[in-house]
Formats: sequence, structure tokens, C-alpha cells
Amino acid sequence: MNKNILLRLLTSLVCIVLGMIIGQYLLYKNADINKYIPIPVYHSQLELSKLQLVFGQIKENYVDPVNIDSLVEKTIPFVLKALDPHSIYIKASEMEEANESIEGNFDGVGITFNMPNDTVIVISVVNGGPSERVGIHPGDRIITVDDSLIAGQKINQNNIVKMLRGKTGTRVTIGIQRVGEPNLMHFPVTRGKIPVKNVDVAYMVNDHTGYIKLSKFSKSSHHEFLQTALDLQKKGMKNLIFDLRNNTGGLLDQAFEIANEFLPYGSLIVYTEGRARKRQDLYANGQGRLQHINVAVLTNEATASASEIVAGALQDNDRGLIVGLRTFGKGLVQEPINFSDNSGLRLTIARYYTPTGRSIQRPYGKDKNYEEDIFQRELHGEFLDADSIKQDTVQRYTTPGGKIVYGGGGIAPDVFVPYDTTGVNEYFINVSRKNLIYRYAIHFSDLHRTEINKIKTLDDLRKFFASFDLPQRFAEYAARQGVKPKPAALNQCKHLIENYLKAYIGRNTSLDDEGFYPFLSNIDNTLTRAIKELEQH
Repeated sequence: MNKNILLRLLTSLVCIVLGMIIGQYLLYKNADINKYIPIPVYHSQLELSKLQLVFGQIKENYVDPVNIDSLVEKTIPFVLKALDPHSIYIKASEMEEANESIEGNFDGVGITFNMPNDTVIVISVVNGGPSERVGIHPGDRIITVDDSLIAGQKINQNNIVKMLRGKTGTRVTIGIQRVGEPNLMHFPVTRGKIPVKNVDVAYMVNDHTGYIKLSKFSKSSHHEFLQTALDLQKKGMKNLIFDLRNNTGGLLDQAFEIANEFLPYGSLIVYTEGRARKRQDLYANGQGRLQHINVAVLTNEATASASEIVAGALQDNDRGLIVGLRTFGKGLVQEPINFSDNSGLRLTIARYYTPTGRSIQRPYGKDKNYEEDIFQRELHGEFLDADSIKQDTVQRYTTPGGKIVYGGGGIAPDVFVPYDTTGVNEYFINVSRKNLIYRYAIHFSDLHRTEINKIKTLDDLRKFFASFDLPQRFAEYAARQGVKPKPAALNQCKHLIENYLKAYIGRNTSLDDEGFYPFLSNIDNTLTRAIKELEQH
């Protein structure tokens, strides 16, 4: 018997006793009520005897030595893959990283960095974090970590992250090369808890319209979102553009709390139901502080899960506009199940349904190519033409206001906005493919590091940019890299290049994302359309 046959045998056996193993060694966390309760498990003595016999025989009599634990590690993911696309097994070594986006913090040194070539460049430093306290600055190059040389070694970026991270209270020495300093500078950094930011950016796009971009739904998302929204209200916000594009979700309770801020008392926000889970309805409590704010939610094909709960709740209650592209289509609820060895499962236990009763989970199974669905949407023209959106007409629902909505595959927008290809010509594609726009932004930031470090506000940044013809400087730089533009081609994509350059340079200031997104908004047709729609309502 070869190892492939052995693996198939173990797969079928693990399917039989997976519940037994979970029941003996695990507790699970209820996604809705946040309490740990034991899982009831039922199995026959015969099944247990079979499992013991097979594993015992393999261990004692198989022709070659076999690591049973290793085989189980390989088998469980295979079993879960046969259930649905979102039930997953997480190894003990990966559990801490998997929990970071949910917990809202991680242990580290408090920097963000990038590697445009083969050297780590510090992009930003967390305010009050370990690296800022010892004097590490944006623009610094990391040359060594402890005794290891990392610059010029083509080390994988994930491996560098692992070198910098570690338990709170431990120390790492970072060797820094700084513009204007002749010698390598060594900074001993004591690692600490680093908060994971949920709100990427928030600002007023005009006198009465605010903009908030939320990147995830962790334990602190509702608090962070609400405080940000209240701050914008103090600045005169009457309309809110809530950007959930590329937000792949997170905790259901945080999605509920955020949707609750917009809806009047008694509005159904979401309900969940599964074979072993009775239907549970979640209603607005009427205490939301944004009930009188006009809202538009921005979505795209990567808006998923908890993001779709918020979008669906507002759409089905006729509370706001969904603007952009159809969402991902994930309507399954996972609960974490933790093994005694610190590994665990994320097991699908229910579906969630929007207030009108629709499931937005897109089809999956043997005859469905789930992983290719987004690619197929693009191939069929859905990102450019609203008429290309495939609706499941069998799952047709009506909101209280008479609007027709559909289940079975994401949330279709109320206002469709296609991807904007204006200005994307051959020259722009060539410089983007070679990453020249980003590389020039780093080069420019190094040349003007003294002035950039003095920038504290968005107005400061805009005044700074007024002194430069960035597109022309970039064209000269790109020509030196072998990409020479024709004047007409450069003029056609000039607006794109200029705003991308300003965004990347802005992120290299102390403003971080607050210096990045406002410039991207100048070339964001979905945001522009949302502003227009809100002004008309």
C-alpha cells in the first residue's frame, strides 16, 4: 500500500470520526453570542474501534515508518475541502497570524515597509510604537536584523516579517541606513503590542460629505468606525461615503453593530440559520447615532462576508445606496474551534440571510468552479457593463420600498460603476508593469526627505507638491530606465501618473494613509459617482 492510498483511507476514516475528535478535545466559540460552550458529539463504539484498529495497524505493521500525526495534519484539510470553500483547518504554527485580524493587534516593532528592489524601506512608523520610541524614521533602509544581513539577499518579504515580529517584551536590534548618515545606525527595539488599524482613512471630501474606508471587521472595528464618524459629524458631515471595497469581512457581531448605527428601531439587520442552529434574528435597537446621515456604500468584487452583511442590511431596508460592482458572494458563517495543540478549525455552521430573506452565498460544489468565479465575471464583461451581471431570477425579493433584489451570488449595486480605463494606455501599462511609478516615489521621497519629514497636514502636502512638475520629472526618470514616452501618450495618462505619485509620496510622510487616499480619490470614478448620487438625494 503506497502513501497515496493510505491517505485516501485515512480521509474516509477522519470523515467518520471528525466530530468525535472535536468533541473530545475542543471547545467552540459561538460567532453570535461570544460564549464558549461544549459541542455535543455522538458516535458508536464500532466507529471508535475501527479508527483505533486502523491507526494501530498502521503504526505497528505498515512496511515503512509512518508519522500518524503528520498524516492527520494532511487529511483534515482534505476533508474540510469536501464540505464548502470556507471551512478551513489552521495549523498551530499559523494560528497566531490567523487571529491577528480578528483580535485587532499583534506583537511586533511597529513599522510598515516595502521592498521595491531588494532592500527593506520603512514606509511608516506607528505613532507611539516601539520603533518610533527609539528613533526609526520613514525612509530608513533596514540592512540588518540582529546578526543577519537582509539587504541585497533577496529574502522573502514574509520571512523578514517573521524576523521582526516576536513576543511582547523581547528585543531585536535593527541596523538602519539613513540618507545623510555615513555609518550604519543600530537601534535596539523592544517589541510591543501593535494595534491593527481598521479605518484606513477618514476625511471630508467636501463641506458636507465625509468618507470612511474600513479595511476589516475585527473586535475594535465598530468602536473605531463610530468614533471616526462622530468626528466627521463635528466637521459638518451630512452625507457619508462608506468604502467597503476590498474589505473581505471578519466578525459578524461587528457588522451588526455598524449596521445598527444607521437603522431605526426594529429593523431586521441579519438572521442566521443552519442545520444544527435555530434561526436567530438580529434587530436594530434604535440607538444608532447615524440614523439621519445619508449613506452610500462602495463595493466591488472583493467586498465579502461581514461587509456584505452591512451592505445587505442597508439595501434591504431602503436605507442607503450601494455603489460600484457586485460583491463577492460569501454568505456562510464560520465558528472557530480550537484544538488542545493550538491548531484549529473555522467550521461553517450556518448561513446568514439579509432582511428580505435572501442568501447571497454564490454556488459551490463539484460542478462549480468557485475559485474561478471572479475571473469569469471579468471575462464576461461584468466589470464594464451592468447588463453582464448574472442574476438568479428564482431568488427574487422585494424591499419594503419596492426595490427588486436578488440572492444567490453577491449583492448587486443600486448604482453600477464600471472600472475606469480612462488614461490607461501602452505607456502607463509599461511603467506600471516595471513598478516605475512606485520606485520613483521612493526616489523622490529620498531626495526631499528633510522637507517631507516636516509635513504634518494634508494642506502642507498639497502646498509642497505645488512646487514640482511631477509627471515631467517622472517621465525623465522613466526614460533613464528605458521607457521613453511620446508626448501625446504622456499627456493622455498624465492625470493618472500625477495622482499615483502624490499618493505614494504622501504615504511616505507622517500622514501615512491620510496622505495617500485623498489623491487616489481624484482618479476614483466610483467615489465621484457616489458623491454625485448623495448630492441628488
